[in-house]
Amino acid sequence: MSGPSSTTPDVPASAHPHGGSRPRVVGERETEILRAAVDVLRDVGYDRLTFDAVAAAARASKATLYRRWPNKRELVVDAVGLLVGCPAERDPNTGSLRGDLIGQACADGGLDDAVVSETWAALLPVIHRDPELATELHARFIAPKTDAARVVLRNAQQRGELGPDADLETLLSILPALSIHEAMLSGKRPGPERITQLVDTVVLPACAATLSRSDRAAARPGR
Repeated sequence: MSGPSSTTPDVPASAHPHGGSRPRVVGERETEILRAAVDVLRDVGYDRLTFDAVAAAARASKATLYRRWPNKRELVVDAVGLLVGCPAERDPNTGSLRGDLIGQACADGGLDDAVVSETWAALLPVIHRDPELATELHARFIAPKTDAARVVLRNAQQRGELGPDADLETLLSILPALSIHEAMLSGKRPGPERITQLVDTVVLPACAATLSRSDRAAARPGR
């Protein structure tokens, strides 16, 4: 097998301010390897993912991977980070609950992102069997996205689109739960049209149900 073909080669650690005795994988080369790991994960699943397969897909040596990632779990977590550490975690701030929900779900890395959806589908079967993987994924990715969704609901609550005593934790779980459930059953991600339909027919009515009659009279239009 030929060595890496990237224009960003593996760089000796001594060339970096952190020092150390092991070469580091940096920049574009790291991204290429992580993208290859995502492709392998989507193709064969977590259990069958190996460093040999990722190295072959990335046209890198297995030793290069081990120098950067000591085990499969850390490689996969970093690969997932390449996908989901992106705009879906931000507050769309459209001025309405409907706009924010759709904007967040349909952003890069959101619920309608095909690669993200397929990647999570590949991870779900193993998460309950690997507590360390589950803990790491939750801390680095699921919790920040949940926090971002909570911000959207709190903003809506301040605008009067949700009741003051609304159960935000239940409400913020509705759209991800429905989307993941449909994806698991059908094998297809919910696209923007389906996301919008779920928001309009399920999530917004559930949110509206938290408002009293006086709350509804005072609320500004959310659509």
